[in-house]
Amino acid sequence: MSLAASLLRIDPRDDVAVAVRGLAAGDPVAEALSARADIPAGHKVALRAVAAGEPVRKYGWPIGRATVDIEPGDHVHTHNLATALSGLDTYTYEPTSPEPLSATEDRTFLGYRRKNGRVGTRNEIWILSTVGCVARTAQKVAAEADKRFKGRVDGVYALTHPYGCSQLGGDLDATRRMTAALAGHPNAGGALIIGLGCENNQLGVLLESAPQLDRERLRSFDAQAAEDELEAGLEAVEALVRVAEQDRREPCPVSDLVIGLKCGGSDGFSGMTANPLVGRIADRVCAAGGSAILTEIPEIFGAERLLMARAESEGVYADVVGVVNDFKRYFIAHGEPVSENPSPGNVAGGITTLEEKSLGAVQKAGRARVSEVVRYGGQIRGKPGVALLEAPGNDAVSSTALAAAGATVILFTTGRGTPLGFPVPTLKLATNSSLAQRKQRWIDFDAGRVASGEPMDASADGLMDLVLATASGRKTRAEENDEREIALWKRGVTL
Repeated sequence: MSLAASLLRIDPRDDVAVAVRGLAAGDPVAEALSARADIPAGHKVALRAVAAGEPVRKYGWPIGRATVDIEPGDHVHTHNLATALSGLDTYTYEPTSPEPLSATEDRTFLGYRRKNGRVGTRNEIWILSTVGCVARTAQKVAAEADKRFKGRVDGVYALTHPYGCSQLGGDLDATRRMTAALAGHPNAGGALIIGLGCENNQLGVLLESAPQLDRERLRSFDAQAAEDELEAGLEAVEALVRVAEQDRREPCPVSDLVIGLKCGGSDGFSGMTANPLVGRIADRVCAAGGSAILTEIPEIFGAERLLMARAESEGVYADVVGVVNDFKRYFIAHGEPVSENPSPGNVAGGITTLEEKSLGAVQKAGRARVSEVVRYGGQIRGKPGVALLEAPGNDAVSSTALAAAGATVILFTTGRGTPLGFPVPTLKLATNSSLAQRKQRWIDFDAGRVASGEPMDASADGLMDLVLATASGRKTRAEENDEREIALWKRGVTL
């Protein structure tokens, strides 16, 4: 393999390139680089000298500072590069001119149009619990109902969590908002909420706080008040199925799509293959009038100015500043550094600092304008463009928040792989072809082909085809494997 084919340099200003394949010291390519050590695939190699204390650039931006002198050909990683992030930052509103987006998608998908105008990609019955005490009850009802009513809807699923009691204030409010948001999701043709009766997250208060829920497609009861909670649950689901089974898929424009953007187990290829590929899809959806939702706020630290510059107004810019600094204060209040990232798996895959991880992560948002900021438990207004959602980086917590905010399909990029599934159909994109080949039961799309020379536009065409097919009913790997979980972000006191 030639030197040019062995390395990927993202921006002409970069001080480093990424090894497409592992380079062993002494092989011809390594010798051409003057490499003095083995460089694993996905890891960085220095293209020019960087003095200790100077910034090292990748993506055209600093990803940290050299801790020792770095020579051309050196392996650049944790032994000679460290984060420059610390504490809160001050920002200045410096908007950029809108960049032209990819051609508008004029194709359609087959979705379920709901009474409120939102469009679902599935027609399922969701069983939610107000409190962890009835989680198993919800699961038992769902398992029996899915067998009893198979074929009449797209499935019956329990979405449970361990919280809802011993919570106070804003922490309890967030659990209540998340439950209500999921109950009203367009992928749910009907929702059953099961309470216990004595919990802090009282069912009556929850329902009063969510007048927007379609009562025709909602059932609820407290298990303590039911003579047989399993039979009560099955009767409620049957009533919901009778309503939902009347729904039919119909052609819907791409503007009706809401795409969630997520990465998990990133590696050195994430910011060069799968994430920018997802960015192309986000651009196509946004250009057509649809919405994309970006979250994982701690994983934009170091790259937040790129998003701030794309805010569609000074008000949205101020909201971005607010959600970023609030999250940094959350870290500081718990005595943790704001740069406490990347994870061990990220480091093994070639990511050294949070700045590097963040600059790769924001590639998922493409080039569209940032149109709104949504706090945890909230729902997007559906404005065309990218919505920035407050949530942590944890896969299950952030993906649940994406669903609650309105995402009807999630694009999940990964360099390490995970079997985990979420409430809405989630397409897993491998950042490297090795993962795609090894974990075919997990991975829906091989974005590693980009690193092997496949044009980004050709890969984007293939991924867009898959997105539309999935939105029209094609099952994802996680759905085939019956992987479906939710997780809530608990921030408050436990009584």
